[in-house]
Amino acid sequence: MSKAPASPTRDRIVEAAGKLFHRDGIRAVSVDAVAAKAGLTKRTIYYHFRSKDDLIAAYLQTRDQPNVAIFQRWFAEADGDIADKVRAIFGHLAENARNPRWKGCGFLRTSVELINLPGHPAIQTGRAHKKRTEDWLFDIFAADRPQPQARVLARQIVLLIDGAFSVVLLNRDASYMETAGDAAARLIRG
Repeated sequence: MSKAPASPTRDRIVEAAGKLFHRDGIRAVSVDAVAAKAGLTKRTIYYHFRSKDDLIAAYLQTRDQPNVAIFQRWFAEADGDIADKVRAIFGHLAENARNPRWKGCGFLRTSVELINLPGHPAIQTGRAHKKRTEDWLFDIFAADRPQPQARVLARQIVLLIDGAFSVVLLNRDASYMETAGDAAARLIRG
């Protein structure tokens, strides 16, 4: 975890790291590169973060709430029933995936880079983010179905989302996201 409380300098470090991690991946980015991008010294980075691992986790933590919030917004703004609203999330993800600079889910990309480090702080952050998304979906589904069924359905939707992220990255074809959205709507309607 970080040594110092949130500050403009800490935020600047996380922002610089985030841009580099998104562009190049977490393993390819050194603390020296983050310091240069932020216009700071390496010592300043280590004043705010014990390690690069803690910096990676902090970067992902800044993505957690905005990512869940955008799903919630897309859901709330969509017309139709719950199935249509969940399908709309996939539709928006497909729109984003059509951007040539789109790189998928940062939580998943990070987990792939850290596959041999299951206790890494960034893996824990990613796991918490995915669980938060699942829990949000569970709350929606539990309003009109038994809790065990709602939990399974929430997990199935998360699997469709994350599977679609992977397949879209492999094929560079955003229509896979829309196909996953159709499957999600069918699952929800039962």
